[in-house]
Amino acid sequence: MATSWQNASGFPSEVTETLQSDARFADISPLLIFPEWQVPLPGGQRPSQNDAWCLASCHSGLVSIAVEGNVDETFGPTVGEWLKNASAGKQERLASLQKELGMPNAPTPQTRYQLLHRTASAVSEAKRFHAMAAIMVVHSFSQEHAWFDDYRHFAKQFGAASSIGELVQLGVVSGIPVLTAWCTGHAKYLHM
Repeated sequence: MATSWQNASGFPSEVTETLQSDARFADISPLLIFPEWQVPLPGGQRPSQNDAWCLASCHSGLVSIAVEGNVDETFGPTVGEWLKNASAGKQERLASLQKELGMPNAPTPQTRYQLLHRTASAVSEAKRFHAMAAIMVVHSFSQEHAWFDDYRHFAKQFGAASSIGELVQLGVVSGIPVLTAWCTGHAKYLHM
């Protein structure tokens, strides 16, 4: 993923196309991009570490974008696995994530925990930088779309139907639209 972003003038083309699938972001461009960006989240001891975080700009204002890079690896444990023998701290962290994301219901045990805290990091940074939107992008280089079903399940927790290459809104938190997208990166970056 790093090479794809370093070689791009702005966003990688597939990320630009996906973000621009929503008219609100037709003129979006990155202002700052940080690799391995850590975001402290309430209720936990460790921060959420994004593969990249971007502060972007469009005609409506600033946009916080958390990026999860992926090829064939899973998104880590499910909520059910993560909560097995859970401490009070984990229960507090999950409740904080649910609140930060404006989730109407608790996530199902099959939901990938990593997608929750990655999205919450986009929301947290949107609040910190007074951005008008928060977006979590999965930038997958799996040409077979490995783990897309887990991503789809995550979006369904918010009542959203997801598809590859399309930005979808999950909800609104504190006046901030929260969105997500799955982008498929170019295969040429698999061997770099």
